[in-house]
Amino acid sequence: MNRHADYLRVCEEAVRIGGAVVQDWVGRFEVRKKGYADLVTQADIASQEAVRRAVLTSFPHHSLLGEEDTPADSGQRLTEYRWIVDPLDGTTNYAHRVPHYSVSLALERNGELLVGAVYDPVLDECFTAAKGEGARLNGQPIHTSQVAAISESLAAVGFPYDVQPSSPDMLLFLEMVPRCQAIRRMGSSALNLCYLAAGRFDVNWSYSTKVWDVAAGVLIVEESGGKVTSPTGGGFVLNEAHFLAAANGPLHSQLRQVAARAVG
Repeated sequence: MNRHADYLRVCEEAVRIGGAVVQDWVGRFEVRKKGYADLVTQADIASQEAVRRAVLTSFPHHSLLGEEDTPADSGQRLTEYRWIVDPLDGTTNYAHRVPHYSVSLALERNGELLVGAVYDPVLDECFTAAKGEGARLNGQPIHTSQVAAISESLAAVGFPYDVQPSSPDMLLFLEMVPRCQAIRRMGSSALNLCYLAAGRFDVNWSYSTKVWDVAAGVLIVEESGGKVTSPTGGGFVLNEAHFLAAANGPLHSQLRQVAARAVG
């Protein structure tokens, strides 16, 4: 039995279920703040519970880590297999009726990402990947772009909720603005990575994301031919979740050089 196939099937089903819940709340949700500029709605919470049920019904011996976990969830048992969910990545967009947000879900085993899926319920686009098996968009293979120069790249960036002039993301943004063709701030870290995987963006970085923002997207980028590392050097560290990502090795090397000048 191909366990990755089972995991990926449930992963895709779960994000689509979460996406349907998110869309069902459109026009009737209320917004509250978890922190400065950090929003949450009933849709975030309902989506996470729907994803949790879908995953743990199929794999009751696994655990799930979610952005909207409550204090009661913090005592959950440690398991070999852990699902990581962002039930609504792009809540600020969602709250302002901007149609760009997603549901992101990944499965990891002892720190290794096995499968991931990111679903955009507005465009009905589902990005998926399984370790060693490539990445897909609605079932069709995807690959990163062939852009190999920063000067020809379209970059994506996200900023922390409490962004300051000295924030690393901002410092690198200021260095990149005159160096690349253009920069986009779209509002969903998961979709930024998926767009890189599909060749829509060429570089992406974040010093401020959380594990649920990027777990699925990082695997999708790597399986589409892209390169993702820690901003401080070495491989991507899942639980730290900060990254420099690019379509290919040459472009990634240039991004790292600019980041070293900007941030150190």
